[in-house]
Amino acid sequence: MQRSSGILMHISSLPSLYGIGTLGKEAYRFVDFLAATGTKIWQVLPIGPTSYGDSPYQSFSTFAGNPYFIDLDMLKADGILSESDYSHLDPDKDRQYVDYEYLYHTRHAVLRAAFKRSFTDLKGNVDDFVSKTPWLFDYAFFSALKDKFGGKAWSEWPDDGIRFRKPDVMGKYATALSEDIEFHCFVQYLFFKQWFALKEYANQKDILIFGDMPIYVAMDSADTWAEPHLFLLNQQRRPSCVAGVPPDYFTQDGQLWGNPIYNWRLHKKTGYEWWIRRMRAMFDYYDIMRIDHFIGFANYYEIRADAPTAKYGKWRNGPGRRLFEVLSREIPSLSIVAEDLGAVTPKVNRLLKLCGYPGMKVLLFAFDSDMKNMHLPHNHTRNTVLYTGTHDNDTIKGWWGKAGEDEQRFATDYLKIGGDADVCSTLIEASFGSDADTVIIPMQDYLRLGSEARMNTPGTVGQNWKWRMTCEQLTETLKDEILCLNKKHSR
Repeated sequence: MQRSSGILMHISSLPSLYGIGTLGKEAYRFVDFLAATGTKIWQVLPIGPTSYGDSPYQSFSTFAGNPYFIDLDMLKADGILSESDYSHLDPDKDRQYVDYEYLYHTRHAVLRAAFKRSFTDLKGNVDDFVSKTPWLFDYAFFSALKDKFGGKAWSEWPDDGIRFRKPDVMGKYATALSEDIEFHCFVQYLFFKQWFALKEYANQKDILIFGDMPIYVAMDSADTWAEPHLFLLNQQRRPSCVAGVPPDYFTQDGQLWGNPIYNWRLHKKTGYEWWIRRMRAMFDYYDIMRIDHFIGFANYYEIRADAPTAKYGKWRNGPGRRLFEVLSREIPSLSIVAEDLGAVTPKVNRLLKLCGYPGMKVLLFAFDSDMKNMHLPHNHTRNTVLYTGTHDNDTIKGWWGKAGEDEQRFATDYLKIGGDADVCSTLIEASFGSDADTVIIPMQDYLRLGSEARMNTPGTVGQNWKWRMTCEQLTETLKDEILCLNKKHSR
């Protein structure tokens, strides 16, 4: 694998006029910036529509795109929107942070205006898109039902048979909600038209799009509603057990994710058909893909659905190598990165070695023990993707301000940090100099930002996934710095 570098920055963090980053001109400007700096990879977080808590790792669909990312100015340029349809939006709304509540109350109405104005003209294109997109009708139907029932989770929908997808009840609702179903199909058509145009532009500039796939799907999702047999649900179609991780570096009580556990026995019987569908879609969207919580394929942590915390779960055997043998046979072009952080057992290491996927190292984890720490640069191997930090970490600057004396002393001695040195520059330089084939730097670290720019604090809800970059922060000085790093370290 060729030595290369990338930047981690989610679509939501791009600059834009209307409250959240989009697939519009600033995304193209960022691709140009990457190309000018010699950076080969743009890593994003999952691109699905987000649910409660705004986490991209809890999506209403494992396949769908986030409607918030549709660029309104591009719709106007295509004649799909009129300026009057969105001129009431505040163009200066939260330039540095996403205001999800504002988006929730405004963006849906604008997309409805686009549908009213343009669906008739685009119906042929949308119908063609629907016919080629097998997951779309169930997602659109699910979304229309959520609108009808005031946004309630599908497990709380009426007991008239719609939760259980009884055919006669499904037919009744499909007829009554036909226009709303068409609307949600239309929105996905708009999203993927813009997404694939951006991806093509990036690829033409020799930039690879590095995506992210959560191992689990949300309980409140079109996936669990449409195919409940694939998950461990009880007769009322509620989870009997849920996913999470035990206490770790991030949280004393562990992390209670709440996602339903897969019915792995059934997946095996079907030849992992759903996983093949899922992976084919992901590799249409991305050039490279990180599988979040790869550990769960070797052994996963199962928690009772009524448990208050993740402290007292049980480890279970995952599908292991059989799943990846099937996927490699069916989709030979897989380019996967395994997120192998956490409870890495010999079983996990054997699975990773068997698959041959690169694992991850995080430089901010390197200085809390001793010289045997696997995250220290001298312990890195080539088949590795190295990060200064991930979306779950503080920024370098934020971490340094909170690190204990022993951790700071170890880092200072190991990296030879001078008294007035820029610790961000030192850690970025050390990352680029690593033997790891790929190094990924979060945009916040290049910008030398503190904890105010942290993307996520695991185990918390309400203040995450909000940071945004401003237009002015992509400077010529920063471009020259990154270009110099790539040239110096042959990346």
